[in-house]
Amino acid sequence: MSTQPTERRLTIPRRRHGPVYWIGVAFVWASIAGLFFAGYLAHDLPDLDNLPPPGRAQTIEIRGEDGGVIHKYGDLYGRWLAFEEIPQSMVLAVLAVEDRRFFSHAGVDARAIARAFLANLRAGRVAQGGSTITQQLAKNVFLKPDRTLKRKAQELLVALWLEQRFDKPEILSLYLNRVYFGAAAYGIDAAARKYFGHSAARLSLSEAALLAGLLKAPSRYAPTRSLDDAQARAEDVLDAMLAAGFATEDMVAKAKAASAQLSADALPGDGLYFADWAVEEVRRLTEERAKPLVVYTTLNPTLQVKAERSIRDALRASGDALKAQQGALVALSPEGAMRAMVGGRRYAASQYNRATQARRQPGSAFKLMVYLAGLEAGLAPDQVFDDVPVTVEGWTPKNYSGKHLGPMTLAAAFAGSINTVAVQVSEAAGRDRVVAMARRLGLQGSIQPHPSLALGTSELSLIDLTGAYATVANGGFAARAYGVLEIRTADGALLYRHRPSEPRRVLDAETVRAISTMLARVITDGTGRAAALDRPAAGKTGTSQDFRDAFFAGFTSDLVAGVWFGNDDGSAMAGVTGGGLPARAWGRFMLAAHNARPARPLLADLETGESEKEKSWLERLID
Repeated sequence: MSTQPTERRLTIPRRRHGPVYWIGVAFVWASIAGLFFAGYLAHDLPDLDNLPPPGRAQTIEIRGEDGGVIHKYGDLYGRWLAFEEIPQSMVLAVLAVEDRRFFSHAGVDARAIARAFLANLRAGRVAQGGSTITQQLAKNVFLKPDRTLKRKAQELLVALWLEQRFDKPEILSLYLNRVYFGAAAYGIDAAARKYFGHSAARLSLSEAALLAGLLKAPSRYAPTRSLDDAQARAEDVLDAMLAAGFATEDMVAKAKAASAQLSADALPGDGLYFADWAVEEVRRLTEERAKPLVVYTTLNPTLQVKAERSIRDALRASGDALKAQQGALVALSPEGAMRAMVGGRRYAASQYNRATQARRQPGSAFKLMVYLAGLEAGLAPDQVFDDVPVTVEGWTPKNYSGKHLGPMTLAAAFAGSINTVAVQVSEAAGRDRVVAMARRLGLQGSIQPHPSLALGTSELSLIDLTGAYATVANGGFAARAYGVLEIRTADGALLYRHRPSEPRRVLDAETVRAISTMLARVITDGTGRAAALDRPAAGKTGTSQDFRDAFFAGFTSDLVAGVWFGNDDGSAMAGVTGGGLPARAWGRFMLAAHNARPARPLLADLETGESEKEKSWLERLID
């Protein structure tokens, strides 16, 4: 029996890989994944070798009637400062509050990130950031402000590139010359010139601390918005400099004692509500959106100062006691040229324009439209009406006094602002006719023919209401408020020039004379006696329900003005009527506005003859 040789099998022992091997494999794959991730992050980055220029918004320079600059819109950029030109106090102030380890980290500060993480964890919210100055530069110059993980990762990538491409002084110079400091100022030099009126090369320690403090929240801490908040933030910066060893106790004490003050040019100037309104007009009148523009307007700077003073002084003297927190004023030429505009108590605190944007119930100031409709319907100023209780469609109006005076003429009822007679006039003329009169005089908004229409319950803007009175003041021609005379590019090319429209009569001369006499009586012996001037004047008081709004609107032969007082939330004032606070403020403004002007009778231009009036308008149109 033969035996077969037995096949031998080779057994290869299985190799066991230790932890070093697997760490190596993980490192390789992590490197590959990292490369792919870096490529993903980098594929839509801008050209890192060419710093993108700062984006500049269109500049619009608003000038007054005298050619002086009222305000300039658009981003502000100053001179580029080399690192050696930037005061050391500014550098140290920024490092103290933004990045104390700037000169020792490589663009990303792990210690700062960990510190911020723990602080935010304890606070339960994002209370502290860990971004370095290099990261902030990366975000501000190269990246969009998106708050995404991708953008944050790209920020780290660009920060590392910046650290390789530039040295530390260059990075800091790039940052300070491009970062936003509020009030449309980009870069340290623009901010210094905007707030302090001089170059950043001359910054004091207190000024440097104020600018460094703005970096945390430029719009919130901008000294043009609140100097007190900006100075308080500057003191925090000084304390941080002391804690970091960047300043001595004596230096900090002196800087706090001599806190930074704004230059006169940095303070919110006169006419900013008007300037905002004028820019809206510019956008409507021209399609130019790129070239710098110079806009010449109708605003009279002298009258503007007087207008702002009249509202400010009235609120300062009586606002708190009377629970009136806001006021507004519009002053027009009889043809509609805007001479002064006050849109609120303080522009720096609120840019909401109560002269043009707010719609309020004008109360009895709307009776101008009611009585004009009545006069056109055949009623006469000496016609007698009964001040007795009346009811219209189940509604019974009440007089302010709560009393009824019996028979009285139409003129007397108008002067005394008798509500029952106004409703009778509205019903006699027809409410649709009253609405049509309001439209004819330029009043916008919802004006419904309800029985209460006669008492001014429709909401109107002050600018429209004042324009309606201007129509009477100029003799009965349509008056639309305007403020822009010319728009030119910075190199002088004319884009727009205001041309007076062909005169359009909307009230006949006899109706104008009649209503003007009635309006004058309001001031001489009616509800508007507090508005009396040293010359012939006409006007009407207005008070809405529960004293929420108080108006006075009126005119001389030279100027038309409307005044409003009230509260933004619509809360009631303490018994303020149109014949009180508004009439007094109107009277003070108009007296100041007419200083050194010769007194003229009402409708002086109308009395020269209607044909001459129309001729002058046509001559201006042709000129």
